Amino acid sequence: MSNRMKIAALIVLALAFIALFLFTELRGNIEYILRSRGEKVAAMVLVGWAGAISTVLFQTITNNRILTPSIIGLDSVYMLIQTAVVFLFGSTTLTMMNDTVHFLLSAGSMIGFSVLLYSFLFRREGQTVYFILLAGMIFGTFFQSVTSFMQYLIDPNEFSIIQDRMFASFNNMKTELLWPAGIVIVIAIWYTHRHLPELDVLSLGKDHAINLGVSYETVVKRMLMIVAVLISVSTALVGPIMFFGLIVANIAYAFFQTYEHRYLFVGAALFGVIALVSGQWVVERVFAFSTTLSVMINMAGGVYFLYLLLKERKAW
Repeated sequence: MSNRMKIAALIVLALAFIALFLFTELRGNIEYILRSRGEKVAAMVLVGWAGAISTVLFQTITNNRILTPSIIGLDSVYMLIQTAVVFLFGSTTLTMMNDTVHFLLSAGSMIGFSVLLYSFLFRREGQTVYFILLAGMIFGTFFQSVTSFMQYLIDPNEFSIIQDRMFASFNNMKTELLWPAGIVIVIAIWYTHRHLPELDVLSLGKDHAINLGVSYETVVKRMLMIVAVLISVSTALVGPIMFFGLIVANIAYAFFQTYEHRYLFVGAALFGVIALVSGQWVVERVFAFSTTLSVMINMAGGVYFLYLLLKERKAW
């Protein structure tokens, strides 16, 4: 089966799961239910595309298929902001904060951290991507330590408010943020697709990319910023999903078995939409909201991550 046929099959499968999610057990006010479910589907499509494409892009830059953008520490920045607001001003400030202000504060903090990190580390010539990853891990660990310290000091009742922010949720997502988040994600993905030929070459490695005429440092800087924007906006919209991108990206690699990013991007994004929509359907219809989608994804992702590590170890 050609890759185009595989893409078509994934589109049909994604539409089937979306229809299943939208039209299962329609009772009561059908118009309200369909609107509510439709908004969830829109959020899952945005997050699916953003998480999948950012992970494939990040793994292409690092030339490593077991790394995810969370290693930079953006999730730690997100939780630090939520905890700091509760620690300094109380949980009422966080819960009563204007949704747009909260979105801008969360996304802006993550993007601002990325800009500072990249601008500082890329200031010197010859700085490698792995040095940036190391710096991101160090900052992420530091932010986690500060966050944990503040969480120990706050009131347990207020800590429960922070717990709700630790996991992605499509039920508490603010629908008025879909349009601005969607516009940013679409622009970022459009910009990424303009560089598909360069990304195909970049997947060969730094030395080969430079020898073939790719402006390596310029492309890497720009693509890292695109990764930061996609992750920041999707996290600010629904919350952090740690292993989501790792799962769908590696499934896309195995399914398409190609270096061409035009297939990898679309395929990983469709796998992401299928995973989110079907997973949310299971959470609502099978588990009756007794768990969250992000918990299921993180559990499956953790197991899959261990599998990838063992697989790479055997390859050595």
